[in-house]
Amino acid sequence: MSARLRWLVVLAVLVTLGVPLAILFLRSHERVTHTEHLPPQGEASYNPLYVLGQALRADGITAHSSPRLDLQRMPLQPGDTVVLLQDSADVPPPIAQSLLQWVERGGHLLLRTPPLAGDDDTVQGPLLDALGVDTEYYDSACKPFHIADDPGHSEFCSGRRFGVDAPDGIRVEREWGDDEGLVFARLRKGAGTVDVLSDMEFLKGTPRPFDADDAKDSLADGLHDTAHRDLTRYVLEPNYAKGTMWLIYGSRPPTLWSRIFYQGWPVWVPLLLALLGWLWQRAQRFGSPLPAPASERRSLLEHVRASGEHLLRYGKAPLLYDAVRRAFLARLRRRAPTAAALTGEAQVHAIATLLQWPHSRVQTALQAPASQDVAGLRDRIRLLIQMRNLL
Repeated sequence: MSARLRWLVVLAVLVTLGVPLAILFLRSHERVTHTEHLPPQGEASYNPLYVLGQALRADGITAHSSPRLDLQRMPLQPGDTVVLLQDSADVPPPIAQSLLQWVERGGHLLLRTPPLAGDDDTVQGPLLDALGVDTEYYDSACKPFHIADDPGHSEFCSGRRFGVDAPDGIRVEREWGDDEGLVFARLRKGAGTVDVLSDMEFLKGTPRPFDADDAKDSLADGLHDTAHRDLTRYVLEPNYAKGTMWLIYGSRPPTLWSRIFYQGWPVWVPLLLALLGWLWQRAQRFGSPLPAPASERRSLLEHVRASGEHLLRYGKAPLLYDAVRRAFLARLRRRAPTAAALTGEAQVHAIATLLQWPHSRVQTALQAPASQDVAGLRDRIRLLIQMRNLL
């Protein structure tokens, strides 16, 4: 068979097998497009105002994000806006006074009331106190916010409502609320404004933790909602496109160690297991393969007990009593020399007074028992040991 004929046979076999397989594959499979929502990465994972900053920059507005309010690094100018998502109770009085002076020159400050902490002793801080905002007797309640695209929408469901008693120099320009308290108030101070809100959940890009099984719902709040975009545009209106937007999101990025632990485990876990295996392989054997040498059969305590039993068996019980009595008198001379210097009844009376024991009990303990009175010996030794421990 020539080479040309051989290649023709091979091609015919491939076509005979390939065409039915291709037809079967196309009939049994269907092309499906699946969208996979990934969790936020980088700054978006810890900055809840990240989406707001990106939206403002796309609109041609200069926006800066910061985890904490730092006026030394924030050259605030009239016409700027500060969105203070950080808890206003953490702002010290000097910083609060500086912020209000900047507002009076034409700044726009947005802040929220303290979050619900589960107790009635929530401190609202000097900033809200200076504005005349009171949150002490208010709780959380939803406020309907109807728009054309979403007539059944509600806002401020997780924030603490408040009341306003504006001091001199501050005027309430707009307010929104009901009998249960306010959820929004715009205060005019000098040339600037201060917006106080019950909460700022509508400003956040991903207000809820990411859930892979509920990825679409996790993106349904924040600025992905039309009602939230309208409300955000309304609260940013006073100085919109006039200056810089300062977004204080009040949280810190994860540390390097937390990233290594939670995100780098596919690397460090195998390395740790390999290190443990290497240590186990290189470790020397603990212990000796030879049996331990035989130790002495009797201990010191056994010798002392055997000596005492020997003296007791051969009528030498007074020697045991004298040893315990001498130990008691030795400690008595160290702790109460005056009582130890006495003799007879005077000594018995002094020891009974010192230990607050009955006179007869001390006298019994200091009298030597008969040589054959084993029960009396044990009782007197027990009393002497108790008296010695009490000194």
